[in-house]
Amino acid sequence: MTAHEAHRSYDAVVVGAGHNGLVAAAYLARAGRSVLVLERLGHTGGAAVSTRPFAGVDARLSRYSYLVSLLPKKIVRDLGLDFRVRTRTVSSYTPVERDGRATGLLVGGGEKRTRDAFARLTGSDHEYEAWQRFYGMTGRVAERVFPTLTDPLPTREELRRRVDDEEAWRTLFEDPIGVAVEDRFADDLVRGVVLTDALIGTFADAHDPSLAQNRCFLYHVIGGGTGAWDVPVGGMGALTDALATAAREAGAVIATGHEALRIDTDGRAAEVTYRTADGEAVAAARHVLVNASPQALAELTGDAPPAPAEGAQLKVNMLLKRLPRLRDDSVDPREAFSGTFHIAEGYEQLATAHAQAAAGRLPAAPPSEIYCHSLTDPTILGPDLVEQGYQTLTLFGLHTPARLFERDNDSVREELLKSTLAQLDAHLAEPLADCLAVDADGRPCIEARTPLDLERDLRLPGGNIFHRALSWPYTQEGTGRWGVETAQENVLLCGAGAVRGGGVSGVPGHNAAMAVLEATGE
Repeated sequence: MTAHEAHRSYDAVVVGAGHNGLVAAAYLARAGRSVLVLERLGHTGGAAVSTRPFAGVDARLSRYSYLVSLLPKKIVRDLGLDFRVRTRTVSSYTPVERDGRATGLLVGGGEKRTRDAFARLTGSDHEYEAWQRFYGMTGRVAERVFPTLTDPLPTREELRRRVDDEEAWRTLFEDPIGVAVEDRFADDLVRGVVLTDALIGTFADAHDPSLAQNRCFLYHVIGGGTGAWDVPVGGMGALTDALATAAREAGAVIATGHEALRIDTDGRAAEVTYRTADGEAVAAARHVLVNASPQALAELTGDAPPAPAEGAQLKVNMLLKRLPRLRDDSVDPREAFSGTFHIAEGYEQLATAHAQAAAGRLPAAPPSEIYCHSLTDPTILGPDLVEQGYQTLTLFGLHTPARLFERDNDSVREELLKSTLAQLDAHLAEPLADCLAVDADGRPCIEARTPLDLERDLRLPGGNIFHRALSWPYTQEGTGRWGVETAQENVLLCGAGAVRGGGVSGVPGHNAAMAVLEATGE
């Protein structure tokens, strides 16, 4: 159904059919509200989609967002979603050369195996025991903080009391995360593995006084109350497809190919002007929920936009004929790539890469992390590919801020991809290029996306995957009760740029829906 076929006045109009917008629409429709979702593109899902990027190849990849941690089970239950995730038995593998020998650190496969891996790498149990203490602490924080994400925002002091651990509070919320990493761990590789969770899509040093790295770290260790990052069965598009189905079945109208142009409101009633192939039209609403960036919200309402937050990542999707053999022959590639495979992510390497990028240069040894979705969930591949042993690889590069690509996005992307894969090749017993599949036109099955590509394709300001710098999950000046409020009383921000946004969580969508229901007496 299109908006033209539906009535023109709604309880709520949702701008954007990404996962947060669909969550909001489903909750509101299930509560009996009339809901219209306007989506600019010809499909739902936003950045949480599955696509077949390689011509003539039956591989359905999570093109942008690719793992699930922050999606509360509450949302899956409340909306009756047909959606599952699978856990990864291996957390991570990090290859390194020491004393001329190829070795590495495998985390996972049971406590004894992990302890032995630490001892082989470092020569003692000290680092493993420090690891257990540190992640025991973050696990306790996760248990206490994660459930608050779908409640009204606590104050800083309320959250501090809930955490009820002054050392943990100081470590995560007050001191730069680099302090804890250096105080608790001695091995450079172990330090680097810990720090990476603070740098995903976040261009910051371990000791950045803004604590942007701490906020990133916090969201990466609290998911689900455990910090585990799981694989979406069927790819990330399975989630947004399930959300779209839930919203439609509850009565929401989802209109693709409908681009919102302007929001006019007096705080009580609003009108959303939108454009289709047939021209412009207007939908009236009591509430408007914007599942887009804060910059897009400002453009729609005519307010001054906030400064865009710069993105800082390289995303690469690959399809392989087979997994490559490793120089470290003590580890099965099927295990090494099933978790997070860290490349050039020693602690000093990360600091050097950040310094080089901050100086306007591509990192000489670009840090990245890789994982193989199809090892955990082969359903994303066609049966013929599974039978032949094909596998996917997803690579996420760090410390590559958007500014580095501004002189020539295409040539810099090619240069960065080449040097990033060279860092991987240094730990392989065969070149990755020998393992790449080819598409129907004979081209290697590999695609790369820079921050500027994401800005162009997904309208992410600066290519920032979180829409803006991640926020602390407590009240601050101007955050409102739910963290979704804006200057207009009946216009809410339900995208990743809301407080407690970022990642594939559905939390801003849930919270915006709760704010609407609360305001209308539900």
